[in-house]
Amino acid sequence: SSELALPHPLPQMASPTTASKPIRVWTDGCFDMMHFGHANALRQAKALGAVLVVGVHSDAEIRLNKGPPVMNEAERYAAVRACQWADEVVEDAPYTTSLEVMDKYNCDFCVHGDDIVIGADGQDTYHKVKAAGRFKTIARTQGVSTTQLVNRMLALSATKDLQAAASSDSTPSAEKKLSPYTGISGFLPTTRKIVQFLDGRGLPKAEDKIVYIDGGFDLFHVGHSAILEKAKSLGTYLIVGVWDDATVKARTGGPVMNLQERLLSVLSCRFVDEVVVGAPYILSDELIRSNQVSIVTTGTVQDKSTAPEIPEDRFAVAKMLGIFQQLESPLTLTTSDILDRIKAQRKLYEERNAKKEAREIEEIKLRGY
Repeated sequence: SSELALPHPLPQMASPTTASKPIRVWTDGCFDMMHFGHANALRQAKALGAVLVVGVHSDAEIRLNKGPPVMNEAERYAAVRACQWADEVVEDAPYTTSLEVMDKYNCDFCVHGDDIVIGADGQDTYHKVKAAGRFKTIARTQGVSTTQLVNRMLALSATKDLQAAASSDSTPSAEKKLSPYTGISGFLPTTRKIVQFLDGRGLPKAEDKIVYIDGGFDLFHVGHSAILEKAKSLGTYLIVGVWDDATVKARTGGPVMNLQERLLSVLSCRFVDEVVVGAPYILSDELIRSNQVSIVTTGTVQDKSTAPEIPEDRFAVAKMLGIFQQLESPLTLTTSDILDRIKAQRKLYEERNAKKEAREIEEIKLRGY
């Protein structure tokens, strides 16, 4: 996963091709509750070569080496495939990175963040590729990890105060004692990070058919990416409106992730061309006309609402213009479903996170940080 950056030097940037063939880069992981930190790791890995091959561990491998995953393997495979920087996905990749598997997929070297990954046997899961001189380290994204997100949900499950979990100022004192790897922390992206996630996306062309869809996109998941893919199929250019934190709180009681975090998660999706940051809940004529939107759409599956229904139809303008089209959601998964999974197995996730915490604190001491 991508978490706090440690003071390790970045590898030299590789040429995307050699005289003989394009450089193929291997990276692997659990990619549980895939977030923008994972996406940023894939972005950095892809920059070191021409083709990025991503190995994703099975549920059985994760249970053996780490503990219960939140998302099942089918969901995690689909989440990685939806990331714009993943060129190929290898399912059921071994937890300890295998030179044989890397060779099977013709990969030159392995890339991973500088976080601590120990298998059930107590060994560094990258010891084989490191010994072979085929390992490169990248910096991790500060302020986010799957463990942190689970900690946020564990912290809020008793009080059901999702907004408190999105702010570092409201972190319970017990959580503040966690290691810098797993503790809850806020994240504010710089303009450079946002530009990096835009990654060459251009303005719409005159001939483009522009589609607009909006939502909270909290804990961005495969249900979100599936409806975005379907929305994109209605046209050639997809604009996604991401609601601000106040709107998400009013509608669902959230968010778990703040607006900046949700923005980067949406931008990491390969089907997205542009994002409206802090989009209005009630769609306006100005937004439609200024962005030359041809189709406004939404899915049939929505997250649980904690707010009373508003009398005003939020798509009234789009319907009046004759450009509204509702889509049958490909998946029924919602953010509330993910929260329910955490609550249903609270003790298991607390134990998993406690073990990870103890292991990482010990490693920090050994490294002298």
